[in-house]
Amino acid sequence: MDIFLTLLGFIFVFLGIVGSFLPILPGPITGWIGLLLLHLTKAVPQNWTFLGITLFIALLIFILDYFIPAMGTKKFGGTKYGAYGTTIGLIIGLFSPIPFGILIGAFLGALIGELLYDSKDTNRAIKASFGAFLGFLASVTIKFSVAAVFFVLFLIKVWEYKSSIF
Repeated sequence: MDIFLTLLGFIFVFLGIVGSFLPILPGPITGWIGLLLLHLTKAVPQNWTFLGITLFIALLIFILDYFIPAMGTKKFGGTKYGAYGTTIGLIIGLFSPIPFGILIGAFLGALIGELLYDSKDTNRAIKASFGAFLGFLASVTIKFSVAAVFFVLFLIKVWEYKSSIF
């Protein structure tokens, strides 16, 4: 059972990294579930302080993820149309076959959203879409950093208790 929980935990921390880029999957929370699964094994001692601190960080990043792109949009004069456009463009960019589709989709989605709001002011729309794009990049960077740290912490724990797990 320990091997199963460890492998399942590995899948979750890996999905946490992937989820940093996908708006559908909450990256840091998914990575934290992997840490929890590892600590539920009999081989790794349960450290509730460690799990509590990492859960707090994962939840904080999850909440901030809703505000950071909007802050970037608002900072550059954008509207909620730009923020919605960023999300829609991001999802479309995920499925596009072009390189960097996720980034291009986020920017173009914000631009189209801002142009739908006010088609006459293209300079403001470009500026706002750039802000939405920067907010998206900041959010992804933070989520990826936390998910990568969770992944490394998972690997360190597995390495430390490998003889007990396997």
